[in-house]
Amino acid sequence: MVVLGDSLSAGYNLPAADAFPAKLAKALEAKGIAVAITNAGVSGDTASGGLGRVDWSVPPGTEAVIVELGANDALRGIDPAVTRKALDGILKKLKDRKIAVLLAGMYAPRNMGPDYVRDFDGIFPALAKEYDAILYPFFLDGVANDAKLNQRDGLHPTAAGIDVIVARILPKVEELIGRVRAARGS
Repeated sequence: MVVLGDSLSAGYNLPAADAFPAKLAKALEAKGIAVAITNAGVSGDTASGGLGRVDWSVPPGTEAVIVELGANDALRGIDPAVTRKALDGILKKLKDRKIAVLLAGMYAPRNMGPDYVRDFDGIFPALAKEYDAILYPFFLDGVANDAKLNQRDGLHPTAAGIDVIVARILPKVEELIGRVRAARGS
């Protein structure tokens, strides 16, 4: 499994063991599910950046990808059509390679205005439906706007914040693993 993402999955300002992919692997292991997870998170990356590196960030033999991109697009006010096109390109490449996908959604900051928020927030459910990807609607669910679970910048989760993310997304990751096993026939 590969986590293709930005600083939220890269583990910005955290020890490698506290980054999302590492903690996710430990949570799965605690449930008796052994999965090798590669952290392909790049701080500052946008959906377009992810599209530009998906081919080499997701090596041959990868069976599942968690796509966690879009936060930087929203923070920079990138046109939602640009973000959607890039995510669409990533999902198409992964589908063509028969890789199961969990799409981790992101919400636009509410100060971007109602039109931007509507257009941006709608990207993730629409693409998940189009590509039959598993959708986790909001990667920062339970963590966003909680000062105790975020670093001083208010944007990046602390190790405790990552624990909340892992606990909440875990059922969707187990569903993703189930899809991989079904595709394998195991």
